[in-house]
Formats: sequence, structure tokens, C-alpha cells
Amino acid sequence: MPRPPSPSIPEKEFVYSALKQGLRIDGRLPLETRKPVLTFGQDLGWVECAMGKTRVLAQVDGKMVKPTPERPLEGIMSIHSEISPMASSDYEPGRPSDEEVTMTRMLDKVLRRSDAVDKESLCVQAGQRVWHIRLTIHCLADAGNLLDCACLAGIVALKHFRRPEVEVEGDEVIVHHPSERAPVPLSMHHTPYCFTFACFPDPEIPTIIDPTNLEQRLSLGLLSVALNAQRELCVVQKAGGVPLSPDEVMQMIDQAVAKAKELDRIVEQSLKEDWAGRHVEVR
Repeated sequence: MPRPPSPSIPEKEFVYSALKQGLRIDGRLPLETRKPVLTFGQDLGWVECAMGKTRVLAQVDGKMVKPTPERPLEGIMSIHSEISPMASSDYEPGRPSDEEVTMTRMLDKVLRRSDAVDKESLCVQAGQRVWHIRLTIHCLADAGNLLDCACLAGIVALKHFRRPEVEVEGDEVIVHHPSERAPVPLSMHHTPYCFTFACFPDPEIPTIIDPTNLEQRLSLGLLSVALNAQRELCVVQKAGGVPLSPDEVMQMIDQAVAKAKELDRIVEQSLKEDWAGRHVEVR
């Protein structure tokens, strides 16, 4: 895949001189994130997340399947993500780009391997029937920091989703229609969020959070931190670039903790408002 053109020298100098003064092109402070806007669809588990001009759509669906032989008491969760040319002209259809591979791996670590969803609660009949929860992530527009936006869309979609109520009578499994019995939310252990920091080669330039496309290209390395509002660290990933001291990494983690608490409040409030709106419609 051809690499996108490098930013011009005037662009580079302008961004660097602004960052040295603690300013960013979009008017944010170095450690200020773009406020996420969550839009919920008619179906439960359909969420669109926008951070500035970066937009991601996440969708969750569930079906009953036979469990894997090595884990007969656990449900299955799978994540599928794609970055199409619709997100940016930098991406090509067909072969996944390096960014797409990195994002898919990180989403798998943050949302699936950190045990955000309680897989044992997805078991219907031991060794016979379990729920397979499938999370699909579509990247609609890439204006920088696609990973954080995708992680947020994914975790909110999982919290928003409801599966049908199931009853087991002997060997028979009865799946109740939502009109008969209220669907059940997924049992979740915790809610991880991802925060990406961009580091620059010039020591006078501060580290920034939630980089835009241009800032991302001009940076010399990205550090992504995934954690929840309870200060539990899930993943720390650094992709090449400038070396960081342990103190610098700890500072970024402390910043991410504060941001996670703030983000958790926004997510819970958005879910509550959407749920209240749905109950009004039902009545």
C-alpha cells in the first residue's frame, strides 16, 4: 500500500511551533480530548461514536451456537473490524493496512481478552448451547486517533446490547421474543477505555492526547493505554518511536485514569438518556 504523502515543511513547522506554545490546530490544550458524541440506533447494540471528524459505527448481534470443546462452559465473543477507503483515501480495499492490523489486535486485547464481558454468563447448556456475541466495527471517517474512537464505540455497543431471555426445560431451549419477556443485558466485569498519546522528537514539545491525523503523522511514536474508571490497567501498547522513561509512562497513565473517570460518566449518562427515551416510546 502506498504511504500517504508526508505533511509539507510549512505545515510541520506551524504545528511544531504551536505545540511548543501549548496550542493545537483545533484549539485544544495538549492534554484535552475531543468530546465524544454517541448516537444510538433503533436496534439495541447499534452505536455510532464521533470524536471530532473521526467516526466509527459499532454493531453487536448474538446467536446460539455449540461451544468450543476446550471451553464447554463459556460463550464465544468475536470482533470484526474493517477500515474501508470510505474512512480515508489512505486506505485501499482488499489487503489490510498496518494501521488496520494494529487496531484489530488492540481491540481484541481491550474488549475481548481483558474479559470485559463475562463469558460464563453466555452459557445456556453446558457443552451444548452458548451465545456467540459478535461485535462488528465499521470505520466511517478517519480524522486521527481511530483506535480510541473504535474502542469507545465497541464498549458502548456491548453495554447497549440486549440478548433475548432464554429458558431451559429439560433438553429443550426456549428463546423468548422481546415482546414476551424483556431482553437481558450482557453481564460485564468492567468497562475499559483506550487513550492514545503522541510523542514528538523535540523535547520542547509536550506529549499530547487524542492526536488528529496531522499530529499523528508528525509524531515520532504513539502510546496507547487501556484502563477502566477503577484504575485497573488492561493494556499498554507503544508503537515504535521516541524512547520514554518509566516516569513519563506513569504520567500518561495518571492522565488516562482521570480521563477514564470523565468518559465513564459521559457513557453512563448517554446510555441512561437513550434507555429513558425508549421506555417513553414503549408506553
